[in-house]
Amino acid sequence: RLSCTDWVEGGWTIDDTVELARLLKSEGVDLIDCSSGGLSTQQKIPVGAGYQVPFAERVRREANIPTAAVGLITQPTHADEIIRNGRADMVFLAREMLRDAYWATHAAIALGHKENASVPPQYLRAY
Repeated sequence: RLSCTDWVEGGWTIDDTVELARLLKSEGVDLIDCSSGGLSTQQKIPVGAGYQVPFAERVRREANIPTAAVGLITQPTHADEIIRNGRADMVFLAREMLRDAYWATHAAIALGHKENASVPPQYLRAY
């Protein structure tokens, strides 16, 4: 996991991250999880749905290495769009999985893949 920017003037930037990702790839790293820092009280983070996805997209494109997108990705359609449009190779979920342990099942159903949404029999009444 790389913090692709620390969101402060004169600090670590996405350009630095792309350069580091190229180096890491040459050393055998297989995937970059693209996040961002929370290191300074001076930072101005534009928090919103998918706010860190552009980092994964740029690292993937410019360093030619698989990436994972993070950052308030909560909706199945949003996660699907990120993958389908080649913005990242994976989407990592954290808070949303804590809020909804069955997010993957709900996402499969929401995206029209109910046949792939395996629900344990004891939980079927909830669906």
